[in-house]
Amino acid sequence: MIDKNKNIYLAGHKGMVGSAILRMLEKNGYNNLILRALNELDLSRQNEVENFFNEEKPDVVIIAAAKVGGILANNTYRAEFIYDNLMIESNIIQASHKAGTEKLIFLGSSCIYPKLAPQPLKEEYLLSDYLEFTNEPYAIAKIAGIKLCENYYRQYGSNFFSAMPTNLFGINDNFNLETSHVLPALIRKFHEAKSGQRSEVGSNRNAGRVTIWGTGKPKREFLFVDDLAEAILFLMENVDAKDLYEQGISQINIGTGEDLTIGELAEMIAGIVGFKGEIVYDSSKPDGTPRKLLDVSRIHELGWHHKTSLEDGIRKTYEWFKTIKN
Repeated sequence: MIDKNKNIYLAGHKGMVGSAILRMLEKNGYNNLILRALNELDLSRQNEVENFFNEEKPDVVIIAAAKVGGILANNTYRAEFIYDNLMIESNIIQASHKAGTEKLIFLGSSCIYPKLAPQPLKEEYLLSDYLEFTNEPYAIAKIAGIKLCENYYRQYGSNFFSAMPTNLFGINDNFNLETSHVLPALIRKFHEAKSGQRSEVGSNRNAGRVTIWGTGKPKREFLFVDDLAEAILFLMENVDAKDLYEQGISQINIGTGEDLTIGELAEMIAGIVGFKGEIVYDSSKPDGTPRKLLDVSRIHELGWHHKTSLEDGIRKTYEWFKTIKN
């Protein structure tokens, strides 16, 4: 159990994941929180990060800061995705080591697993085959972060480890159609089509039709971000690095253990939004990985389970989305 008076640095507290973790920490009585916005601390600059750590000396570090996006963003801004993420995680992990941080949790992504790995994805499948091309730079950066944590533990005994969430969605999500993930993008597309509005990307969307990238056949797993935040709190309070590495794994999966096709997801979101028009699939666009379902048996055995159903999570997210659109 972590002393609630410990200083906790949460990197990336303004993003969807970071803001959910921040709410969860505050809700559970952690009040000594160290927070810095991007304009206050550039995590890609080593000197800035080391000076910050020398001054603050946080006891616990949670790395939720990252450059993220969907297939389009990952495949378009490939150099930015690998460079920015390598710099952020490397600077924070090294500075945490030098400052004597007691515990560090690095958040990765399920895209670290090979494209055609057996399903569901076990932690042991890391680096067992080649990656999905469209998000390979991002995945490589995240794998590097995982291995940084592991090897700081192996060389220095640092209590640093990694958590791998499945696809996340929720409050403070990104709904920009050029850079968002599939679920928030679908919420926006269906909402705008229902409202008869033209979206900012593309010209074939109107009140009667929504076009979706790919065939709709790939299967995906989705976790409401508040559940992820609860999982991070659980890991912070109950798990140490040795608990993972002594099992021969480099990271622990966080998800629901349930998936559905993109087509099924689209139908669910259309129903929640109230869209009754036509759904068209553009098979000329990439599908990405055929299936991506995490094996979450390890975190279940430790005692954590998700609480929010996919439908309930989408409803909560859509209600929040409507408040920012109005």
